[in-house]
Amino acid sequence: MKVNKQKIKNISSEVFWGSLALLAGTVIIYFGDRFLNVSLEVVQQNVISTFHPLWVLDLILVPLIAGFAVSLIYGLGGKILAHFAPIFIRLHAFIMIDASALPEGVSVLPTGFWILILIVCVEAAAAGGLVGEIVIKRTYGRRPKHMIHKRYQTKNAE
Repeated sequence: MKVNKQKIKNISSEVFWGSLALLAGTVIIYFGDRFLNVSLEVVQQNVISTFHPLWVLDLILVPLIAGFAVSLIYGLGGKILAHFAPIFIRLHAFIMIDASALPEGVSVLPTGFWILILIVCVEAAAAGGLVGEIVIKRTYGRRPKHMIHKRYQTKNAE
């Protein structure tokens, strides 16, 4: 069995950049949560007071920025990888919440509602990843000319 060293080098490079991009996305979301001092996994007794502008920023803008960063670091295909950063952080935060240590008048969000919050975060990160790919490719929906096989390229009449 012949081992192709170039293929192994390419795969290890993809794993490295993918891991680095995913780590950057999770760090952005983690510190975004800490900077805004918001926990999406808890709800106050007065439910309306839970949903304030910082909460919305943490729900949409922070994963959007993280998805953009993931896509810029990883390159084409980053919009797929951008889905995982909010999943890791939101899952970790939901598991780590200790219901007994919560202050009076605050409770853990029910699992069904938490899943809806998770879906919104993941979709915001995917939108950021899409914007990142558009920035990298400088176009959306078609291949750049240098990626099209020469046989299929149209010759410009001069």
